Amino acid sequence: MHTNKELPDHARRVAVVGSGIAGLSAAWLLSRRLSVTLYESEKRLGGHSNTVMVPTSHGSLPVDTGFIVYNERNYPNLVALFNEIGVPTASSNMSFAASLEGGKLEYSGSGINGLIGQRGNVVRPRFWRMMRDILRFYREAPALLLRADLHSVSLGEYLDRNDYAPAFIEDHLLPMGAAIWSTTAREMRAYPLLAFVRFFASHGLLSLADRPKWRTVLGGSREYVHRLSASFIEGVRLGVGVRSISRESGRVVVTDIAGNADTFTDVVIATHADQALGLLSDADHEERDLLGAFRYTENLAVLHCDESLMPKRRRVWSSWNYIGESRTENAQPLCVTYWMNRLQNLDMRHQLFVTLNPTREAAPSKVIGRYHYTHPLFDQRALDAQQQLWRLQGRRNTWFCGAYFGFGFHEDGLQAGLAAAESVTDVRRPWHVRNESGRIALQPQLEAAE
Repeated sequence: MHTNKELPDHARRVAVVGSGIAGLSAAWLLSRRLSVTLYESEKRLGGHSNTVMVPTSHGSLPVDTGFIVYNERNYPNLVALFNEIGVPTASSNMSFAASLEGGKLEYSGSGINGLIGQRGNVVRPRFWRMMRDILRFYREAPALLLRADLHSVSLGEYLDRNDYAPAFIEDHLLPMGAAIWSTTAREMRAYPLLAFVRFFASHGLLSLADRPKWRTVLGGSREYVHRLSASFIEGVRLGVGVRSISRESGRVVVTDIAGNADTFTDVVIATHADQALGLLSDADHEERDLLGAFRYTENLAVLHCDESLMPKRRRVWSSWNYIGESRTENAQPLCVTYWMNRLQNLDMRHQLFVTLNPTREAAPSKVIGRYHYTHPLFDQRALDAQQQLWRLQGRRNTWFCGAYFGFGFHEDGLQAGLAAAESVTDVRRPWHVRNESGRIALQPQLEAAE
């Protein structure tokens, strides 16, 4: 495979398309050796790292509306990056609650008082069936990872085959999964079982003890975005979307939405998979097949101060609050409210929330802003494509990266961005962590070099 890696550094120009964590990290690392131009269609950098300054009577509060928290166990490169660029952080809280059927059933995972935050739960048979199967699933799930016969089985299929109670499925597992992956209960049923269990196991969600400690960025995620982009800020083109990318004669031509064309030696496409495919004017069969395997869902995030979009019982309030109007899982849209004061250690005198896809409108006078985010949906086709994505790297001097290379979270995008940059040229991230690319699938020779 021919690439431009043999050219001297001063002769190479790299275009990076997209400024989420994957694009920012790739541009940051590449800018240590090469000339980098970053295209971003929005008027700001950061993608899902979007901090909004909320004015209050006691000063402005920085509130994140996309990326909010991370933990040291599952985000090793993010921890190393924050240490490298001096990002201030603080401990956070990651409690979970569910409020179903308009508040008829409510509970939280914050100890006994949270589980019976609605006192009537103790006399409900359905509640105890849920509790029984929570213990059963968490006990049995780790062994499932050893069963090759479950490779193509979805979460919903497994739960149905093994007679798990509707109370457990509809009131606990699907709401929790939907809140984590920002998707619907229906889509969670289609999620591949083994990938689901692997994520829950690695994040300590199958045990009540030894759960990871979560952290948040002081001042909001904009603090890391500013620090990360400082070294290449002169090459950033904000508000300049890309219309098309073509590859010919060892060069890459990037045409923006205004029709301006620029020529580069290499391009790193750090957008969603479907967007990346849409940008390629000359996509080959394998690019169409692999990038086309990923589907996405649109989510509306509303920043507000309306307590009616939280559980009705204050003692149930948690950091993540799944709000379900119906137990009919196939008809139930995702609605989850993040209690930002708890998550980001904000002044409790001003209650602030971010609700994804509110099932009812917040009071207009209490709405601060509305933001749209897109999240990947993972089915078996997408997970199979993940295992082959690295085969696309470097073809016609084109590299791809994004959170879709892994579980869809910040560490996944970061691992993909750093690994892509290290493939473009002989540059290395300035730290060593265990299993540095463990959440994404690399080609064998690159894995062996780590």
